[in-house]
Amino acid sequence: MVIQSYAIWPHMTLEKNVSYPLDIRKVNQSEIDDRVLATIRLVGLEDMMGKDATQLSGGQQQRAALARAIVFHPKLLLFDEPLSNLDLKLREKMRVELKRIQNEVGITSVYVTHDQAEALVMSDDIIVMSKGKIEQTGGPHAIYARPRTRYVSNFIGIANLIEGRIARTSGEGRGEIEITRNGERALLPCLLADGLSEGDAAVLSVRPENIHAMREKPEGHSLEGEVIQTVFLGNYLDCRVRWQDFEWKIQAHPREHLREGERVYLHLDADHTLAVLP
Repeated sequence: MVIQSYAIWPHMTLEKNVSYPLDIRKVNQSEIDDRVLATIRLVGLEDMMGKDATQLSGGQQQRAALARAIVFHPKLLLFDEPLSNLDLKLREKMRVELKRIQNEVGITSVYVTHDQAEALVMSDDIIVMSKGKIEQTGGPHAIYARPRTRYVSNFIGIANLIEGRIARTSGEGRGEIEITRNGERALLPCLLADGLSEGDAAVLSVRPENIHAMREKPEGHSLEGEVIQTVFLGNYLDCRVRWQDFEWKIQAHPREHLREGERVYLHLDADHTLAVLP
């Protein structure tokens, strides 16, 4: 198990911390030396050989805790939010490193996290839970692109969520959802989560990157609104567009030069517009 606080023993060297699981299993010393060296190299700490645990940084302590957990070749690894004590840049780096190491050792791992990006990066399969209940299981892409419920849509990534009602089903998991704000009614084509039928209450869920803001009205379904905020974030503009009393979150390309106060038409990609369970 790799726990949140690492639990690296300060009175031991790096090697003694890593060898501890082998020591208590009475493994012979030559095998201990070989396995400890190989495991420390695997986690990239060979430069810290001979150092006391107190000389390790937070990221190095996390690697040492991982080495200690895998050195005796367990059948299962349990991770309890192991990156939550690291700063953002180190956390991003260690996500990739942990994934690499886990793939190399090939040990089935259960990884508990509240970090959405961490869950998407680290996992082959994700289980989203709420109050002890499993909301949805699936691969990272399926969980992000096809959430079944409002909770999953909101938990994994950012989503625009509006209550509505299924106006029509057309087979093959498609239909239309009706949303109403301030007396204005809109009918939008969408994909339907399993279990939804015509007339059911549902929630419209659409990611910001799947909404296109246009100055000219497009063919088909669209919503007219006003740009009320734009924030430049390098590779995209984080925008808020007000339609009636609802603020849509969208991501626009910087070269579109959207400006506050502009009237735009929002086109929602029907292949990425979802009706999910409330």
